[in-house]
Amino acid sequence: MTGPSDPAPSAAGSGGAGSVPGRSPQGAERTAAALSDPAGARPGQGPLSGLRVLDLATLFAGPLAATLLGDFGAEVVKVEHPTVPDPSRGHGPAKDGIGLWWKLLGRNKRAMTLDLSTPGGRDTLLRLAATADVIIENFRPGTLERWGLGWPELSAVNPRLVLARVTAFGQQGPYAHRPGFGTLAEAMSGFAAVTGEPDGPPTLPPFGLADSIAALTCAYAVMTALAGRDRTGHGQVVDLAIIEPILTVIGPQPLWYDQLGYVQPRTGNRSANNSPRNTYRSADGRWLAVSASARWIAERVMRLVGRPELIAEPWFATGAGRARHADVLDEAVGDWIARHKAEEVVCAFEDAEAAVAPVYDVRDVMADPQFAALDTVTEIEDPELGPLRMQNVLFRLSGTPGGIRWAGRPHGADTAEVLTELGLTGPEIAALRTEGAL
Repeated sequence: MTGPSDPAPSAAGSGGAGSVPGRSPQGAERTAAALSDPAGARPGQGPLSGLRVLDLATLFAGPLAATLLGDFGAEVVKVEHPTVPDPSRGHGPAKDGIGLWWKLLGRNKRAMTLDLSTPGGRDTLLRLAATADVIIENFRPGTLERWGLGWPELSAVNPRLVLARVTAFGQQGPYAHRPGFGTLAEAMSGFAAVTGEPDGPPTLPPFGLADSIAALTCAYAVMTALAGRDRTGHGQVVDLAIIEPILTVIGPQPLWYDQLGYVQPRTGNRSANNSPRNTYRSADGRWLAVSASARWIAERVMRLVGRPELIAEPWFATGAGRARHADVLDEAVGDWIARHKAEEVVCAFEDAEAAVAPVYDVRDVMADPQFAALDTVTEIEDPELGPLRMQNVLFRLSGTPGGIRWAGRPHGADTAEVLTELGLTGPEIAALRTEGAL
């Protein structure tokens, strides 16, 4: 989602940071010192330790990209508007008035407030920029420039700075100045057009898919720009449009259309390239997903469900041929699964070395032994909410693992601390508050 064109990033409040499970190949390892003194754990010990990131963005791509960097040791300072905090703080369910999504999105970040549209806010941001390696922002194109914080001003105070600009449509083109959200990218990329049942409407995902893909891309782009800086000594601008990464993820549709005039239709859970590939209901009412992308897997499935004669059909030899006969294959697989309980199905498929998985909701994810073995959902201690569980860092590194040092902090909790570290005196900070810059 792109940010508003007027409110600047912010921060305010007070309070201590949370707990620190690290992530190693053996799972989460709590650090007692970090639990008792979260501020002492703040610098981070991951491979990105020493990297400083200013997160000026809101909902959701830019902030999530900053979170991914913070998970591996980068020092991330979340800058929010003093009176208009990141809307993710109030997005979705809350407990005791505290937004839970923010606990995930704001983890490993110090929170400060700053109104960039004020003279004091502008000057303070330039001072912060001089100390930073990366700034991530998602204002509409031209907003930073209007505040006197465009690339010329930022690079003048820090030629090594990387400025990541995440917007719905990019920094140029006829749509550049339109407000936009990830939903628009899911629609315009072609994703919604191919999602849903053949006789139903286009379907949008019930979560921030395009934003999340853009966040992963942004983190990759930032690291790429930093690698370039190591070679050239100079920073640069990352121009990331949320409509683009999801277009890459949906596959070769532009290539198919360019060369063949082919437009991929909606096929529901089926694939136009292989079969069987669908969800099927078991005798005990559980849904299971089956995928047979390779011919030998499809053969194993047919033998398992008692229909080996289908393997001899000429059309069975290719994925496209099997896809054209999906009705036959779905009936064979579906009838067999419908006669067995879900646990029996999974065991039988495992024995046959065929691919199957139960369709989980979040309750199943939280109880699954494989996720537990990977520590995919880990527990941390939060000063506001106590013990809470959330997704762990994205991957495991054998030598320099990442970790969650604390969950999302209160709005502006670290403003005074960050500014004091920057060299501002008490009277200077008070003057900024009087001006409304904090």
